[in-house]
Amino acid sequence: MRLVAEDLIVARGGRPVLDGVSLSVAAGGALTVTGPNGAGKSTLLRVLAGLINPLAGRVRLEDDAFEPRERMHLLGHLDAVKNGLSVEQNLRFARDLLGGAGDLGTALDRVGLSALADLPGGVLSAGQRRRLALARLLTAPRPIWLLDEPTAALDAAGQALLVDLVAEHRAKGGLVVAATHLPLGFEDAATLMLGR
Repeated sequence: MRLVAEDLIVARGGRPVLDGVSLSVAAGGALTVTGPNGAGKSTLLRVLAGLINPLAGRVRLEDDAFEPRERMHLLGHLDAVKNGLSVEQNLRFARDLLGGAGDLGTALDRVGLSALADLPGGVLSAGQRRRLALARLLTAPRPIWLLDEPTAALDAAGQALLVDLVAEHRAKGGLVVAATHLPLGFEDAATLMLGR
């Protein structure tokens, strides 16, 4: 499988954001998208996810019969944690919504939240909310991960966890596209610079 974007042109609010952007990421690969604020990093991820239609160009999967958006997880800026649900209920809701079958306890243990499973989402720190978002990737597997500033709010241990999760995902043939301002530590990741 290969994720391909060809000559994307995107405008937001009538203002051009992306012009002629192309990329290709094969199974097992990783691409980091960098650039200043407003360069279109988040917009590019949303186009790849099928949430924004480009004015021109297209996104497709080679060697895969599915639409790209059916094979993706988008981890955005907001962690989508329901404050009134427990940590475990939040994860169960997301897993069931996405049609996953992953074990909740295993995923919470992997991201270091098993001791907090019964706490309401509203009491989690920003870093814990981000870890809960990462757990969603494990309970409803998809081969393509789109990660928008994935290290936001994560401490050093959380950042190391992210690197490990991405390495494990890639080793199983998954691919990752991550928008970032900071080095992520993904081994052999290609880089696409926007806003030059």
